This record gives sequence, structure tokens and C-alpha cells, in this order.
Amino acid sequence: MKAQYWVDRLGLAPHPEGGYFREIYRSSEILSEASLPPRFAGPRSFVTTIYYLLDSNDFSSFHRIQSDELWHFYAGTSSLDVHILADGGGYQKLLIGPDPDRGESFVGVVPACSWFAAKCSDTTGYALAGCTVAPGFDFHDFEMADRETLIAEFPNHENLVSSLTR
Repeated sequence: MKAQYWVDRLGLAPHPEGGYFREIYRSSEILSEASLPPRFAGPRSFVTTIYYLLDSNDFSSFHRIQSDELWHFYAGTSSLDVHILADGGGYQKLLIGPDPDRGESFVGVVPACSWFAAKCSDTTGYALAGCTVAPGFDFHDFEMADRETLIAEFPNHENLVSSLTR
């Protein structure tokens, strides 16, 4: 199968960060603003989940959200490299894929408020993943990185930031 098969079959649409997505679950139960940390401006669903597909000719641009995000590998001809930049200049790379012998895991967690980006490990492949966000995703919590600002904050990762921002 090719990436376009999944885009068509699952009804995926272009995502602002790159790649394709479709929300597949949003909890009907709501957390009140008063029950959430102050970084949230309004109530949120308990949890949301999307399908997310990246093809080798695209990437998920550096962005951050206010919630933890769990990445799940579903299918594809490539694993995913998820790059995380943390306060104080920290860096972590998650390898999301089906091969534990190569250090991959079916599930990885991006901590809330971390800058992160993703791309296919294989330059000719694609990966179909799922992203589960709790408290649930809201576009009010979504922030795309500005390349120059992120480089200023993480100068040791200038090449990475330059290659994974738009």
C-alpha cells in the first residue's frame, strides 16, 4: 500500500503542521477550565485521538500544544523520528515504529508544552500513526514555531530547527 491509499481510505485532510490527519475520537466528557492548569483557556474534552500520516516528502513542523501527546504507530513503510526540544536546551528523539531491535517503540510520549516535530526515518517511506491528546486537543492550544525564535532559544539545534520549520 502507498500513503495515498490511507489518505483516501481514512478520509485524511492536510494538517497545518504538515502531513494528513482526521480526528477519530473526542470524549463527550468535559474538564472544566477550573479543573485544568492555568495554561488552558477554557474547558477541554477528557481526550482526543487522530489518525496522522506523514509521507517521506513532508514533515511535521515544530509546534507545541498544552497537553501530553501520545504517538502510536499503526502502519507504513517507515518508522517516525519525533524530535522534542525541552526547556533548558534539552533534546530527545522518539523512534516510533514496529521494530524494537532498532530501538523503536509502538508508542511514545511528547510532554505537554514541549516543542516537537516529526519526519519519516526512511526517505522513501510513509508512516500512519495515531496521536492521542489528554486533556483533549483544541486548536487554541496549538502554536507553530517561528524558525528564528526557536533557533534563538535552542542554538545548539539550529540545523534541526531549520530543517523542520516552515
